[in-house]
Amino acid sequence: MKTASKPPAVLPPAAVGAPEAPRSAGRRNGGVSRRRPADQFRAYAFLAGGLLCFALFSWYPAIRAVVIAFQKYTPGSGGEWVGTANFTRVFHDPEFTAAWRNTLTFTVLALLIGFAVPFVTALVLNELRHAKAFFRVVVYLPVMIPPVVSALLWKWFYDPGAGLANETLRALHLPTSNWSNGADTALVSLVIVATWANLGGTVLIYLAALQSIPGELYEAAELDGASLLQRIRHVTIPQTRFIILMLMLLQIIATMQVFTEPFVITGGGPEDKTVTVLYLIYKYAFLYNDFGGACALSVMLLVLLSAFSALYLRLTRSEGEDA
Repeated sequence: MKTASKPPAVLPPAAVGAPEAPRSAGRRNGGVSRRRPADQFRAYAFLAGGLLCFALFSWYPAIRAVVIAFQKYTPGSGGEWVGTANFTRVFHDPEFTAAWRNTLTFTVLALLIGFAVPFVTALVLNELRHAKAFFRVVVYLPVMIPPVVSALLWKWFYDPGAGLANETLRALHLPTSNWSNGADTALVSLVIVATWANLGGTVLIYLAALQSIPGELYEAAELDGASLLQRIRHVTIPQTRFIILMLMLLQIIATMQVFTEPFVITGGGPEDKTVTVLYLIYKYAFLYNDFGGACALSVMLLVLLSAFSALYLRLTRSEGEDA
């Protein structure tokens, strides 16, 4: 007579083939948990350092400028509240109208001249088959030159006497120009300088956008018999329209703050034709010793640039949501 065999013991799945946990695991995990507050403290310490730098060198001066805009301020002796008197005085200054007119004209000329040139340059560089890296370095070189050094080079270049520009025109038997010394040509000359100095960074951004366009779109356009200009119009521009719009807004914000070129090359002349808003702020603060008027003018510029910045953030957020 057979007896029933005892069934084998069934181990839980977790125990099958599970290695024995090291005895030091608990201590190791405990060490991690003990070190975690120290890591968090270091992270917050680094964050506090960055916030402190921003507070001291960015936020506090901006808030202080807004306060001084409503004061009759003298360094070392504090300020006296005068309400909107600084804004009224600055608004009725004849240089105020000239500065805003020159700044807006500079911005428009920069969009007409300096906005198309980087895009066309990027298109040419994107079509190159040889020496791409060399030409990209050449295009980007002006960005690595300090702005003041770049302005001094162009000041010598524009010199109506022995400047390279007029010397070249004389060698070609062409009429010379006063360039930055002429009332009619000074502002355009500064636009050329700003375009040359900032060309490289914009070109690289356009190149990145162009290289992200699928090649199948160009192949389909070629099969349909599209010419080069038609491919640019119907493929390139629609595919890069967001980058174009973003760079246009950023260029408007940057050109509204132009200062280095008129300060170094023309000194605001001739006949105040190159006095910009930022240069007028400099004159109020350091030539007229009128810090209240300088801050009032700064607040006006801040309000205008904040509107463009809000538009830029709105467009980037909407594009991110669509993506």
